[in-house]
Amino acid sequence: MSVPKPHTAMVLAAGLGTRMRPLTDERPKPLIEVRGRALIDRTLDALAGAGVNRAVVNVHYLADQVEAHLKSRTDMEIVISDERGEVLETGGALAKARALLGDDPVFVANTDAFWAPASSQPVEALAAAFDPGRMDALLLVADTGQTLGFDGAGDFFLQDDGALIRRGEADSAPYAYCGLRIICPQLYDAEPVERFSALRVWDRLIPQRRLHGLVLDRFWLHVGDPQALKDADMWLACHGG
Repeated sequence: MSVPKPHTAMVLAAGLGTRMRPLTDERPKPLIEVRGRALIDRTLDALAGAGVNRAVVNVHYLADQVEAHLKSRTDMEIVISDERGEVLETGGALAKARALLGDDPVFVANTDAFWAPASSQPVEALAAAFDPGRMDALLLVADTGQTLGFDGAGDFFLQDDGALIRRGEADSAPYAYCGLRIICPQLYDAEPVERFSALRVWDRLIPQRRLHGLVLDRFWLHVGDPQALKDADMWLACHGG
């Protein structure tokens, strides 16, 4: 089933960046630079290249800096979802921004990870693979053997039909969530505006086989702390990007 590519994205930029301290004591994590490019701009560049022309960006920690930085973007409309007075996490942020997202499928993107070589192709591949007849959310996932800065045991197993299941009690799982997905925003119609993780919604979809995954076809860099930032900078210096 072919559906139009999403033209709106929710970009999650409200985190406190505690693991990145002291670098985030006076600068929000989305504005931390890797090879001279702010993390949030790396995310927005990939989205804009795939045809996204409107980004809803949530802000909380050092929100004024994020808003001021985003005024330099002229390639898309930026809409701010103001969370200055609350900490909502990844699920609550979408519940709060629900009215801003419209009713068509949307991208949801983190700002603490990216892929190399840099390109909009993974975004476009995700859009091409999204089928609302079979799924309510499609997650971009990375092979844990093709990552830098990710030290977890993996998040998901991928089934033959593309459905995802959580690692659960297993020692490890082969795939990690990349920080980019497409969702039907109606998933959040009945969710309260409160602090909760998107995992709550995913766990509702998994038994219905409505949470699917697409494997990233390139290297994934997760920038979660100062050492990971140094590693990413060095990796890109050697490989380009």
